[in-house]
Amino acid sequence: MRYAQGGGLTDAERTTRERLRLQAVERFEGGQKNAEIAAALRISLRSVERWRRAWRESGEAGVLSKGSPGRPRLSEAQFDRLEQELERGPLAHGWADQRWTLAWIKTLIGRLFHVSYTVEGTWRLLKRHGWSWQQPTRRAIERDEDTVEVWKKETWPRVRAPRRSATPGSSSRMRPGSR
Repeated sequence: MRYAQGGGLTDAERTTRERLRLQAVERFEGGQKNAEIAAALRISLRSVERWRRAWRESGEAGVLSKGSPGRPRLSEAQFDRLEQELERGPLAHGWADQRWTLAWIKTLIGRLFHVSYTVEGTWRLLKRHGWSWQQPTRRAIERDEDTVEVWKKETWPRVRAPRRSATPGSSSRMRPGSR
């Protein structure tokens, strides 16, 4: 079974699926055919065939769940250390900018803990611990907020092109006969 969006089964769903596989094993031992088992358990014939092959090769242990396929997660102590390192900033870790990127954080996790995360997995880890995506606003040092507000209120309305209003005689963007 494939999960196109990177999803998977939760622990409860994995347990339910394992229960189905064990019911299938009982039916294998009872001599039932794959199609009968698939219909009775309301699962695909292909799954039953895979399970039967695993059962023949390894017995009941072959159909038991192997656990979560997810990557190893950082412990709370490791995440606390990661936060301390993130607070030190990218410069302290050899990057030339003062803004963290997910790729840099991913690299830092690998350096500190020898655990590999994807960029998306790094984002999920940070989000799960209350971090948020932030983009710093770039402002000129010389910026004068009062002057900007005056310009927005007085100059901009005069400069921008007036909007055309739709009047009964104005042309329509629809082609004739397309109504």
